[in-house]
Amino acid sequence: MESLIGFLISLAFAIFLFIDAPKHNKSRWLWAILGFIFGPIALGIYFIKTGRKVAGWIITILAILVYIVIIVLIALAAALMVNGFS
Repeated sequence: MESLIGFLISLAFAIFLFIDAPKHNKSRWLWAILGFIFGPIALGIYFIKTGRKVAGWIITILAILVYIVIIVLIALAAALMVNGFS
């Protein structure tokens, strides 16, 4: 179920970028593929490149922070599994 939600979110980013990119003379296919693969980071960079810098930086920084938190939590869980929970 979680992977379906992630897929739908990535698809939503790709569709938005596919529709919005030609309005700013950007390649719709390139930005749709980047949005599908990289998600919110690609969206943030797209906003920065199209002049919506504040929203772009906020999205990019928040996405990076969320990815860092996820990596730390995974590393912590792996360390707890290896060393035991006690």
